[in-house]
Amino acid sequence: MKGTIVNTVAVLVGSGVGLLLKRGIPVRYQQTVMQGLALAVLLIGLQMAFKTHNIVVVILSMVLGGIVGEAIDIDERLNRLGDFVTARLGSEYGNAGQGFITASLVFCVGAMAIVGSLQDGLTGDATTLYAKSTLDAISSIVFASSLGIGVALSSIVILVYQGGLTLLAGSLSAVLSESVIVEMTAVGGVLIVGIALMMLEIKKIKVANLLPAIPVAAILTLLWPA
Repeated sequence: MKGTIVNTVAVLVGSGVGLLLKRGIPVRYQQTVMQGLALAVLLIGLQMAFKTHNIVVVILSMVLGGIVGEAIDIDERLNRLGDFVTARLGSEYGNAGQGFITASLVFCVGAMAIVGSLQDGLTGDATTLYAKSTLDAISSIVFASSLGIGVALSSIVILVYQGGLTLLAGSLSAVLSESVIVEMTAVGGVLIVGIALMMLEIKKIKVANLLPAIPVAAILTLLWPA
């Protein structure tokens, strides 16, 4: 768990620095930075999505995951959480819901999060998560300066998600094969592209309702390997 704990603290510290910077940045600069950040997020998503070895798995995962997510209405629940946090802290801290979803996906969907957590749990080697912590700390400064307090809330997801993988590493290592991780990453990349489109105000997408597509991708890959 030491790697996950370091990662969680890194995001909290980075978010705190970003929030301090946000207060001193004029609105027009914030808007330009947000657009640049959105383009960077778009690139991250595309790089992840193009790693797929089975495009049919990606398509089916998006469809089935969307059906599950819409039934649960994850987006509405997260928006309520974001509105609650925003109401408590004030609008000057930004849209908590958007920051939370964006940062959670970027920080948790990817090979480093999964492989690093498994390594930490199986061997006690947290080197990968330490490297990820450094990257996430820098990213959280940029994200929080544009997206607000919600970025800090993503540390909870990191703690639960990566910590859970670490604690269950023994039983999950056989299931989370390289091919499964690749397809989960690819589906996550598609969701990150959706977030970028929202940040650019091109299209409103209920990305949260598509989150179940990630575990669906793991199940489909196990049932239907490339």
